[in-house]
Amino acid sequence: MNGLHGIIFSLEKFSGLRELADNRMPASIPFAGRYRIVDFILSSMVNAGITDVGVVLQGNYQSLLDHLGSGKDWDLSRKHGGLRLLPPFARGGAQVHGRIEALAGVRSYLESIRQDHVVLAESDLVINIPLQDVYESHLSSGADITAVCTSNVEDCCEDTTFYKLNENGRVTATLTPLRNPAGYHRSLEIYILSKQLLIDLVDECISQDLTSWRSAVLQGKVDKLNIAGYVWDGYAAQIRSLKEYYDRSMELMNASIRREVFHPQRPILTKERNDASTYIDPDGSCIGCLVADGCTIEGSVENSILFRGVSVARGAQVKNCILMQDVTVSRDAVLHHVVADKNVEIMESRTLIGNDAYPMAIAKGSKI
Repeated sequence: MNGLHGIIFSLEKFSGLRELADNRMPASIPFAGRYRIVDFILSSMVNAGITDVGVVLQGNYQSLLDHLGSGKDWDLSRKHGGLRLLPPFARGGAQVHGRIEALAGVRSYLESIRQDHVVLAESDLVINIPLQDVYESHLSSGADITAVCTSNVEDCCEDTTFYKLNENGRVTATLTPLRNPAGYHRSLEIYILSKQLLIDLVDECISQDLTSWRSAVLQGKVDKLNIAGYVWDGYAAQIRSLKEYYDRSMELMNASIRREVFHPQRPILTKERNDASTYIDPDGSCIGCLVADGCTIEGSVENSILFRGVSVARGAQVKNCILMQDVTVSRDAVLHHVVADKNVEIMESRTLIGNDAYPMAIAKGSKI
């Protein structure tokens, strides 16, 4: 797949992720026991044979820098190409307002791309998609741009982009918001186009002070460019709120969804951390859970996700919770429907109760 280059956007936008995004971008939020959300689209690129990936940064990106590092864990640490972390060079020092402006800020990087085609993707999408199939479809269709979309239009937010496809799969209209999306396809914000077309579009849009990819390109040029829709009806979860984060995490209890997200032929890669095996005390219990390495369970854990290094003391009860890396639950504490960020400590005999519709979130490093 040497003909395709990857660009991932990690840009600031409205987020309902509350405490989870206070000190990090959505891309670096922990997910599924040992991963970060960005791992899924980045791994999809690597699994497609992409060897050069640029990550466009903005906002609180230090956590993302720490996670991605040199790209070694994704086999992207190379002398030439590999993983490139692109700082937020907005024009005139201003805030970046859209993907076009972000791309204009790294235009010299675009010029240096060695491949003929580029795949653009957002960083807050949990997906395991065979991008090589999308690329081959793009080449065979002769389209100017291929836009990945899904016929699943449930759980859409107001900012969701929808496509109207004709009988040939060409995008004939791009709309947002849409009160009744029946008959439309929801954008997954993944696009493939040639490097030269991308540079031309960026130059043209910036010269007209247009910064939004959706309004300037998808809507403004739908009649001039051949934009083809690639329909992906496999698993795809956009994480935009705490409730979505909780629901999408709990969906992983479903074995069929886990098999789709963690497809054996397309492994999800992440930053390695060497932990000992998880220990479950003979008097403790762990029922219907996803548990990473390095955990110690002496209490009761049910229907929950435990990241690496979580400790649940004797007498503690954890049910329907997500406990991130190195969370400590002390003796006789009770947690129901709680999302605890990294390094949280729950003191002895504390009771924290959320509910399925409104899970309780605890910020990173809190002591309760």
